[in-house]
Amino acid sequence: LPGDFYRDVSDFGSGETLNIKTIGEAQIQEVEEDVAINYSPIETGEVTLSITDYVGDGWYVTDKMRQDGAQIDQLLAVRGKEATRAIQEHFESRAFEVLNAAQTASNNNSINGFKHRFVATGTNATLTLADLIQMRLSFNKAEVPMAGRMAIVDPVVEATLNLTFNITSGTGDLAANATWQSIAESGFAREHTFVINLYGWNIVTSNRLPTIASETIDTVTVTTGVANIFMCIADDHCKPLMSAWRQQPRVEGERNKDKQRDEFVQTARWGLGAQRTDTLGVILTDATAIS
Repeated sequence: LPGDFYRDVSDFGSGETLNIKTIGEAQIQEVEEDVAINYSPIETGEVTLSITDYVGDGWYVTDKMRQDGAQIDQLLAVRGKEATRAIQEHFESRAFEVLNAAQTASNNNSINGFKHRFVATGTNATLTLADLIQMRLSFNKAEVPMAGRMAIVDPVVEATLNLTFNITSGTGDLAANATWQSIAESGFAREHTFVINLYGWNIVTSNRLPTIASETIDTVTVTTGVANIFMCIADDHCKPLMSAWRQQPRVEGERNKDKQRDEFVQTARWGLGAQRTDTLGVILTDATAIS
C-alpha cells in the first residue's frame, strides 16, 4: 500500500496510544467597516490511534545446507525479500480492515443525505458503472475534493467491467484509438492499476480487501462478499486512514553455534486508525460473480 494512501503520524512520542485533534468547519460571517469581527474558539474533535500490530518472521540456514547446497547467499536474500513482502501484504490487509470497520455495517452511512455504503446494483451484486456514478455523487455531496479520489476494487470487479466494455460502442476507429485498443487487448487493469480514469475514480485492484460473510443494506443482501474501498487522498487532512510505524520492517541475524546454523528474524510494529468517514466509501460486491 503506497505511503500516500494514508496519513503518516509516526512522529508522535512515547506510548502506544495517540489522541489526534481534528478541525471543524469554519463559520463565515458578514463584515462591516469599524465593526469588530466575532471570534470563536477553534472547533476540534479527536480521533485515537493505537499501536496494535506487531508481526515478524524467522528463518535459518544450517552449516550442512551451506556445505551441500549452492547459491545459499542468493537464497537468503530472496527469503528476506519474501518476509518483507508478507509483512507489507499484512499491512495492506489490516489497513483495509480498519477502513471497512470505520463505517457502520448494515447501514448506508449517509453523509448529507447520500449513501457512502451500499450493495452493488448489478446482477448477483456485481458492480456497474452506475455504482461508480452513485459513489461519485455521494462524494460530491459530501464536498470531497475532486483530486485524489481512489477506488480499490477486487480483481473480480475488474473482470466485470471487462465484460461491460463494448468493443464497438463509442470507440470510433478502434485501431486509431490507442487507449481503447489497449483495453481490448489487455483489460482495464494492468499491474493492479486501471489504464483509464472512470468517472473521476483512479482505480487499482487488490486481493486483500475485507471479506463480508453476509450483510444487508436497504433490504439488499450480499453473502460471501467483498468490501471495495473508495477514498480521497488529496492531502493528509482528506485521507480517511492514518498510520504510525513504531518499527519499519527490520532484519537481524545471529550465529547459533550450538545448532551450527545462522538465524535471521524480521519484525515490524505499527498502528492504524480512521480519521475521517466523510471521505470514505464502500461498495459491497459478490466475491465470485462477474455477471
